[in-house]
Amino acid sequence: MGFGNLELITLQQYWWIIISLLGGLFVFIMFVQGGQTLIDKLSENETEKTMLINSIGRKWELGFTTLVLFGGALFAAFPLFYATSFGGAYWLWFSILILFVIQAVSYEYRGKAGNLLGARTYEFFLFLNGMFGTILLGVAVGTFFTGGSFVMNKLQITDISNPTISYWTNGWHGLDAIAHPFNLLLGIGVYLAARTLGLLYVIMQIDSEEFAERAKLQVKVTGSAFVLGFVGILIALFTLTGFSVNPENGIVSPVKYKYFFNMTELVWPAITLLVGVVLVLWGLISVFLNKVRYSFYITGAGVVLAVWSLLICAAFNNTAFFVSHVDPQYSLTLYNSSSSLFTLKTMTYVTILIPFVLAYIVFAWRSLTKVKVSEQDLNKPDAHKY
Repeated sequence: MGFGNLELITLQQYWWIIISLLGGLFVFIMFVQGGQTLIDKLSENETEKTMLINSIGRKWELGFTTLVLFGGALFAAFPLFYATSFGGAYWLWFSILILFVIQAVSYEYRGKAGNLLGARTYEFFLFLNGMFGTILLGVAVGTFFTGGSFVMNKLQITDISNPTISYWTNGWHGLDAIAHPFNLLLGIGVYLAARTLGLLYVIMQIDSEEFAERAKLQVKVTGSAFVLGFVGILIALFTLTGFSVNPENGIVSPVKYKYFFNMTELVWPAITLLVGVVLVLWGLISVFLNKVRYSFYITGAGVVLAVWSLLICAAFNNTAFFVSHVDPQYSLTLYNSSSSLFTLKTMTYVTILIPFVLAYIVFAWRSLTKVKVSEQDLNKPDAHKY
């Protein structure tokens, strides 16, 4: 098997597909964050609270790992975007990092006897990560469509005194993205998706009929809000003015309804989006009908496909996926922000290992979910409590 004959644009598109899929998987795995926002909402006593935290705590490392994979793949495949966004909008990314650090600390120390801050403090940290971590990540992803205030000049690297290719032009360094209505709408949408999936997960994973019934009532509210929010996101996205790049001369120009045209012209992302929406509706309706056995997986698969399709439209069809507010000609595209042909080919060989990695993840997932969390398990002498 070889990739020697593949052209650069093919590899650029291949790696954007992989990165977009990682983005979709990450939004799905943020059901952990969604569950963290339910600690006080669903739990009526300390035992139920510990049951909920234990059920989602088994999976919290998956979210952190997927985030690292997402960022690492962007760094390796599209280093100029990584340098511009992570290096320029650092206050936004630093805020996200801090929220994920306090999540790790909370799972490590909440259940420890005599911990310094007390269990309630760590539960509050988990809530902060669950709510603001999801919203800020949605805001960060929104910049794929709305851009940022940066300057990019590859020739600057030849200047020995200041070899900085890209830099931010305002003092907010990414926090200004929160003020953009589309970014904020997308952030709220990610939060609602995570909360909905968190509810479906605890229904599946906690062995308590009373707890499950309370969660089902919440699904009807949060799930409906998620669907309405997603419709709002699609309307906002499809009416946005995007920026198209001429692949021959690299000139970037605005195009009204660019992302709607991307869907209709590429077709397959539109089909993927439609399938995703159908799966989400199917999963939620099954809860309303009290048929919840596979609701979590059906809804989760729909979320992955929907997010994947939207991220594909952010960069495919000659679209600038990170637009400069200073000058559109500084904008980043698949063509000007990727690694070299050699690097992308080398990375592509590594993806041969993906099926083996996925097989291990499936095995580990099944091992961690085959037994529901129950009060009896928590009362065992050797029980692990987060």
